[in-house]
Parts: sequence; structure tokens; C-alpha cells
Amino acid sequence: MKRRSISLVTEIPGPKSREIAARKARFVPAALDPVAPFYAAEGKGALVKDVDGNQFIDFTGGWGCLMVGHTPAAVVAAIQDQAARFTHTDFTAIPYESLVTLAERLVALTPASSPQQAAFFNSGAEAIENAVKISRRYTGRRAVVVFEGAFHGRTLLTMTMSHKAKPYKAGFGPFASDVYRLPFPNPYRNQLRIEDFDRILASVVDPQEVACVVVEPLQGEGGFVVPADGFLEHLRKLTHEQGIVLVTDEIQCGCGRTGKFYAAEHYGIEPDLIVLAKSLAVGLPLSAVVGKKEIFDALAPSSIGGTYSGNPLACRAALEFLDQIEREKLLDRAVAVGKLIKERFLDFQRRYPLVGDVRGLGAMMGMELVSDRATKTPAKAECQAVVQECLQNGVVIPSAGIYGNVLRMLVALVITDDELREGLDVVDAALAKVSRGK
Repeated sequence: MKRRSISLVTEIPGPKSREIAARKARFVPAALDPVAPFYAAEGKGALVKDVDGNQFIDFTGGWGCLMVGHTPAAVVAAIQDQAARFTHTDFTAIPYESLVTLAERLVALTPASSPQQAAFFNSGAEAIENAVKISRRYTGRRAVVVFEGAFHGRTLLTMTMSHKAKPYKAGFGPFASDVYRLPFPNPYRNQLRIEDFDRILASVVDPQEVACVVVEPLQGEGGFVVPADGFLEHLRKLTHEQGIVLVTDEIQCGCGRTGKFYAAEHYGIEPDLIVLAKSLAVGLPLSAVVGKKEIFDALAPSSIGGTYSGNPLACRAALEFLDQIEREKLLDRAVAVGKLIKERFLDFQRRYPLVGDVRGLGAMMGMELVSDRATKTPAKAECQAVVQECLQNGVVIPSAGIYGNVLRMLVALVITDDELREGLDVVDAALAKVSRGK
């Protein structure tokens, strides 16, 4: 008999989780609003056990940070070893080899024909901010172009660059200047023609004033939207002709989740700058801007950096992460996991009218839920009902999208096929129940 991974021994949330939640209500702002109603005690691979002893299958992967799963042994050992040596110096005070080695390895993985370099920061938003700073210094221009559906972070500049108003922007203005938003060619929701894009850009901002275009090769928070065929290739050509720096935001879609280490590789393009974070250091605070040496050479000494940027613990974790990708052939595993997910999602689409669209690359797959397939009316309430039903039955699955109606998979690539099938069975049952209620 096949062993189940999900084990629920109390109601959800259990008594210990409820007690912690009561303390949270007193001491932690309600704005820090978790998806799961329980509190984690330990994690291994794609499984999480809570303080009450319940075990769940985790499809969130720490919002995409845990491609190699919770507590991978080699990463844990590397962190412990580094902590016993030194935890911090600040690379710009006393440098250390692990940062240099990490930069060397990321550069070796880039789809580039020119010399490349890498700089390190703490968060995805911080890396995006620096990519914009670097682009402005290099070009001498100020304007930044972003897209509908984009999510780039929560700092002032990256909040401005992000699209979704609630909860990320409402009440937090005024926003940064010189940021221009263009439509994104979403094959499911619009018929934007690529040949019209140059005209749309010129109608919004003079291309000669644009420092950089920042684009997600596969939108994350925006709903796992894969751009229309040919769009990124056209964007690369246009930015090259106009002297604009092309920045690909691969915070969520990079580091191998799509089956390529850099998602831009799917399109055969060479970005000028690539931004990485999330899984890069297996959840430790680390982000990177990887790109053309020529662009970095425009910077003055000490013009970028930060006290904690490229922390030695995080660099060691990242090096072990890269080793595990290679050792366990996780790029191939991303393709296999994505194939299994896509097959089940397409089956759900055939059986449940609630599922309007299935899309993604590699293991980064999503389902858009709609209340009417003809009108494509977003089914936000139904999507959240599916999330809650899954939680009560042992699966933590995240949602996304401008309308909050997309179920997305950010599962660890080390998940077993049996664990993945078991979790998807729970999603299946949740869709069935919510569809009956609808």
C-alpha cells in the first residue's frame, strides 16, 4: 500500500497553532498575512510539519525560494561550516572567495557572447533597484519601462514598477517618477500585436529617454503569464536599436524553475542584465544582477553595494544550490515535474469549466480560474475557496494574478512523483467541491 505523505492529526489549525496565532494578533501587524493558518515546526523536501504534528505537502516552496526543498543536507552542512568560520565581514571591507566563485559560476551559466560580471544584494527588490541604477548610470537616461501584470517588489521604486494596486500600492503613494507602463502580450486575455509595440512605446515615452526596459520572461505574481510568441525577441531587437538596457527579472522564473537556468534562454535572447533571487540561496537573503561587464564598468567605485550584500552564509548556500542542480540534474527534473503538473491541469480544464487557462514553462505552471469561459470573468472567490479547501486537506497552494484568480505551482523540484500526485489529488477534490458549490 502506497504511503501517504499528508498526515492530519488535529483540526486545522491545531491548538498550538491557534495559541501562536493569538500571540501574533497582539504583537505582529495584521498586514503580515500568512496563507497557511498553521505554524511550521520543521520541513524536509516538499513536506512541512506544523507545531501540532500535522504534515502538509508544500506547493508554495517559500514563494519559490525552495527549489531544492526544505533543509537540503548539503546546503545545511555548508551553512554550518561557514557559520563556524565567519558569518560576516562585508565584502567591501574584507572580501572572501565564495562571493568571487559564485559570480564566476553565474557568469558561466549566462546565455551571453560578451564578458559578464555579477553583483550581489539582499532581496529581489533591491536587485531590481540596482539594475535600474546601473542602467541609468550607463545610459545617462532616466526613464524606466515596465509592463501590465508586472511584479518587481515593494520598495518605493519597485512598488511603482509593479502593476497590482491592492494590496501592494494602495495608500502608499506618491510613487517614483519616470516609470512608464505598457501592455503585456497575454495570449489568453488580449490580442496585442507585436508589430504595434513600437508605436505604443513611442506614444508613451521617447525611446531615446529610456534607460531600461524591465520584463519578466514569465510573469510570476501577475499570473504565470507566458508572453506571446516572438514578443521578447522583438523587445530585444528594439532595445538594442534604441540603446536601451534590457533587464530580465528572473527573481521567480530564474535559477532553473522553467527547465533552463535562465528563463531568457527559452527565447534565444541575450539580456543586458539579469536579476536573480529567491531560490538562489535556498531562502537565505541573496540576490544578484548578472550582466555585461561593459555596463558595470560605467559605475564609480563604491556606487553599489550594501552592508549585508553577498553575505558569506548566503554565498555558500548558493554554491551548494548550484552543485545540487548539476548533481541531481534538476533542470531535467523541472521539465518532468512540469509535464506531470501540466497533464493534470489540462485534465482539470477538461472536467471543470472553472479552469479557463493552463500555462507555464517547465515546473512553473499555473491555472487561471474563471466564472464564465466565454467572458473570461475572473473567479477570485472560487480561487480562494480552492486554496482554503486544499489547506484543510493537507496541501498549501499559492494563488496569483492581477485578479487573484490563478493557482500557481512553486513546488520544490525534489518532490517525489508520489508526493506530487497526492497533492494534485487534493487540488482535484477541491476543484470538484468548489465547482459543485458554484
